[in-house]
Amino acid sequence: MQRYFVAAEQFGDSDIRIIGEDAHHAVRVMRTKPGDKFIVSDGQSRTALVAVREASPTLIMAEIVEMLSADSEPNWAITIAQSLPKGDKMELVIQKGTEIGAYAFKPFQSERMIVQYDGKKEAKRMDRWTKIAKEAAEQAHRNRIPDIESLHSWKELIQSFGSYDLVLFCFEREGHAAHGRGIGSAVREWINRADMASSPSVLLIVGSEGGFTDREAAEAEAAGAVLVGLGRRILRTETAGIVGLTCLLYESGEMGGA
Repeated sequence: MQRYFVAAEQFGDSDIRIIGEDAHHAVRVMRTKPGDKFIVSDGQSRTALVAVREASPTLIMAEIVEMLSADSEPNWAITIAQSLPKGDKMELVIQKGTEIGAYAFKPFQSERMIVQYDGKKEAKRMDRWTKIAKEAAEQAHRNRIPDIESLHSWKELIQSFGSYDLVLFCFEREGHAAHGRGIGSAVREWINRADMASSPSVLLIVGSEGGFTDREAAEAEAAGAVLVGLGRRILRTETAGIVGLTCLLYESGEMGGA
C-alpha cells in the first residue's frame, strides 16, 4: 500500500491534506481517485490509514479511516556519520541507509576526503538528500524520515561523541589485524557491560574513499570511540555504512540477533 509523509499541519484530527509533488505523484502516476486508500504519516508520532475524498494534481483531501501504530522504527537510533564521498555516492548511502533503518545521517570532512566541498551548493544538495530520504522512507513504510545534518568538520564530529551512548569508528586496520575487533563483538561487549537505555543512540563513523589516517583513528579513540572492523575485505565507502548499519540492527535484535 502506498505511503506518504505530510507536514504536521496537514495532518488533522479527522482529515488529511496532501499537496504539491505528492498530490501530483498520487494522481498522475499512481492514478489515485476518490475511494482509494493509502497510509499517511506526519513523520513524528501519527500514522493513519486514509480514504481519498477528493483528488486533483494539486490537492488530495482524505479522511482518516483508522489510526495505526508506529511500529516500523528500530529500537536503536543509529546515525551514520559519513565522510563526504565524491559523486552521487552519498545519495546511495542515504537511500539504502533509510530503507534499512538509519535514524540520521551526519556528513563530515576528513583528512583523506577526495571531493572538494563547495559551500555554495549546500542548500541544493541538502534539498536533494532530503527528497531521497523521504522517498526511501515512504518505500520502506517507515514512520519517520531520517534527519540529515549539515556538513561537520572533523573537530565538530569529535565534539558530538558525547551525544551518543556508543560511538563506533570503522577502521580498515581492525579488520585485518590479528587481534582486531569486529563490529559484532564490540557491540556485544557493550551490551553486556552497559546500562542499556530503552532506545540507545549509536554513532557509526565511516571514512571516505581514502579511508582514515592513523592520527584520526587515534583522536577518535581518545575521544571515546571504539575502533571496529567490518571484515577482512575492502569495502567501498558507500558500502561500509550500509554493512555496519545492518550489523548493528542484527545485534540489536531487529533481525533476529542477540
